[in-house]
Amino acid sequence: QVQLVESGGGLVQAGGSLRLSCAASGSEFSIAVMGWYRQAPGKQRELVAAITSDGSTNYADSVEGRYTISRDNAKNTVYLQMNSLETEDTAVYYCNLRHQKQYWGQGTLVTVSP
Repeated sequence: QVQLVESGGGLVQAGGSLRLSCAASGSEFSIAVMGWYRQAPGKQRELVAAITSDGSTNYADSVEGRYTISRDNAKNTVYLQMNSLETEDTAVYYCNLRHQKQYWGQGTLVTVSP
């Protein structure tokens, strides 16, 4: 059974930075596609960034150039570096592992103040 535990959320002023981490249990991490999603109040959950097992990445247009997703297979951890944060980035951020099945973390709240 895969478990995902996110950390690193918090309150930051617009223009600031945060780094989210997601630690995964189990043996599937290195071969899985890892993703970060977010859900703002009253909105649907959306894909923010994803990274394949070989390191290929893709980003939502709204975060391209500001966010960077990376992974450390030795630590079973995926990261999301978020720079130049905007108030519109405020949301609960979820880690996702996809390999045959999908697994979700519990989410971590990111609040960007004006």
